[in-house]
Amino acid sequence: MSAPPSTGLNLAQQEAVNYLHGPCLVLAGAGSGKTRVITHKIGRLIQAGLEPQRIAAITFTNKAATEMRERVKGLIGRAAKEVVVCTFHALGVRMLRQDGAALGLKPQFSILDSDDVTSILKDCGGSTDAATARQWQWAISLWKNMGLNAAQAQAQAKDDNERITARIMARYEERLIAYQSVDFDDLIGLPLKLLQNHEQVRARWQGLLGHVLVDEYQDTNATQYEVLKHLVGERGRFTAVGDDDQSIYGWRGATLDNLKKLPLDFPTLKVIKLEQNYRSTGAILRAANNVIGPNPKLFPKNLWSDLGEGEPVRVVDADNEAHEAERTVARIQSLRENSPHKELRDFAVLYRANHQARVFEQALRRAQIPYKVSGGQSFFDRAEIKDLCAWFRLWVNNDDDPAFLRAVTSPKRGIGHTTLASLGTFAGQYKLSLFEALFSNSLGAALSSRAVGSLHEFGRYVNDLEFRARRTNGFEDARAFLLEWLKVIDYEKHLYDGEESEKLAAARWTNVLEFCDWMAARCGGQIDDASGAGTASDIKNLLEVAQTISLLSTISERETDQNVVTLSTLHAAKGLEWPHVMLVGVTEGLLPFKLGDDANPTGRADGPMSEGLLERLQEERRLMYVGITRAQRSLAVSWTRRRKKGREMIAAQPSRFIAEMALDKTTTREDPREKLRALRAEFAKKALDSAAAAAQAGS
Repeated sequence: MSAPPSTGLNLAQQEAVNYLHGPCLVLAGAGSGKTRVITHKIGRLIQAGLEPQRIAAITFTNKAATEMRERVKGLIGRAAKEVVVCTFHALGVRMLRQDGAALGLKPQFSILDSDDVTSILKDCGGSTDAATARQWQWAISLWKNMGLNAAQAQAQAKDDNERITARIMARYEERLIAYQSVDFDDLIGLPLKLLQNHEQVRARWQGLLGHVLVDEYQDTNATQYEVLKHLVGERGRFTAVGDDDQSIYGWRGATLDNLKKLPLDFPTLKVIKLEQNYRSTGAILRAANNVIGPNPKLFPKNLWSDLGEGEPVRVVDADNEAHEAERTVARIQSLRENSPHKELRDFAVLYRANHQARVFEQALRRAQIPYKVSGGQSFFDRAEIKDLCAWFRLWVNNDDDPAFLRAVTSPKRGIGHTTLASLGTFAGQYKLSLFEALFSNSLGAALSSRAVGSLHEFGRYVNDLEFRARRTNGFEDARAFLLEWLKVIDYEKHLYDGEESEKLAAARWTNVLEFCDWMAARCGGQIDDASGAGTASDIKNLLEVAQTISLLSTISERETDQNVVTLSTLHAAKGLEWPHVMLVGVTEGLLPFKLGDDANPTGRADGPMSEGLLERLQEERRLMYVGITRAQRSLAVSWTRRRKKGREMIAAQPSRFIAEMALDKTTTREDPREKLRALRAEFAKKALDSAAAAAQAGS
């Protein structure tokens, strides 16, 4: 194969692409072309003789995996199909499907979603309160990401709450084993156990993977780092691409310690900095560099651009949130009349927390400007899609009790809650899954013959569906099977019966049909598979596709490039960019988010604070940096003099980060409404002058 084209790579990018034989850390500043480096490096590895199937590129989202696969395909052609491009979790599934038997897992184990976990934890903790169960869930997830099991969590519990949660975690672990199920954290933790405790498995995977590339390395947690370390072994054939200045996920376990450990664990580590930014103007980058300046540096760098100085960064103050939203809309309207980038998709409004979106939605609706709220409800979070996925999960793994309970009641089949409760008691007594229990010879002693008959009918139907789903072949076959199944269970009637609004029921049914088409397309190899389950050209049966569903948090193939304004949290905006960005709510207490009453004992923004609070402030500063570096051509930062807190309006101060941007105050203050009025007056005057000139010419 000829060398992949490297036109347009700068010297630092070329160095990163050409360094092939040892551990490599690429510090990729915002907008510095990291995806380009990863894709070109994959091509370079293949050109140097490494088989494509021995290269793994690991990302954090399915969307990023799909985009990377397309970029690799565009660069190296058909060989891209063999490269393993997937998320950490998808790689974990692949490892557990192949080697999970060493941990007592069947190949067709189930992957529980967040709602399933909440439901199981409510049962484990004897609570009916979902909010309490979610707190347990959050704590257990953090422990798992730190590599702790229930016994270890119990041993280091700091108070009664943590001790109770650790006991609930122990019961939860027992349930997962009984259900032959794993949660998302297990998709990292269990592969690590395989690699740590099973030498043959570790040797096989190290042999399979000749080079591992990790995107967004700064977002890895402690467990993911250990997985990477065990996958690459002492040879350390890996490329980690990340930016310590964009580490904003500490609250979910991501740790900068992983960057600190690399040079210690791999002494021959090559560190390459990408500092040229291809996204933003000089004025925007100067503000970004100034903001991030006070944070301690693991690897100092300074972003620069040859795109010119550009428009100065604007600061907009407002009386309150409604006034701020009004001014933001006015700025969008003004820029649309006076900028080469005037499509609605060129604009983004970014904020710290979800609740801030509402007032901007209202203002955009009043101005009749279409918008989308990024990070809204995922397609897979819709009740009707969860119903169908429960059936699929039950076909794949009969021991999946949460899936059994959802499938048997969606739609209802004459099997009531009393029957299910009795079945649950019986199953618990004999340590059986619910599906196993319904075929037990002893069940007749616990339930009426009518109830047993209904359960048997359901069980036989599930077995029949599983048998037929396994034999589906390609798009048309899978689609016909799914539509026939929906007709037999009368799912459309179930939706219409359950909704007061016929319009809403029709929308839900449309979602169901779209989902069936999407499933069938995956069976036919018509959709690129970001789950890591296979290549795009594979023909798969429905059961094989069903095994990957829980990994897909969104159906990224459904997303279209709508011409609308984007409203997004800063966390959801990471990795994206827009010509015009409005960073709103940049007020103390919101950004940085309230650090605690003891955060500033001196009353000064730069007052002394504890180590924990200092780390939180540094992460909030990185969040501000991420927001600033989303902007390509213009950036406005707004704050309010008063803001709502509960039902009250309280006095507010501009965020300390605005001062840290060190802007030229004589040029940065702006009232977009005045600018818009002036523009419109100018256009009106030109129109009048043209009309007068035309009238004079006519006379």
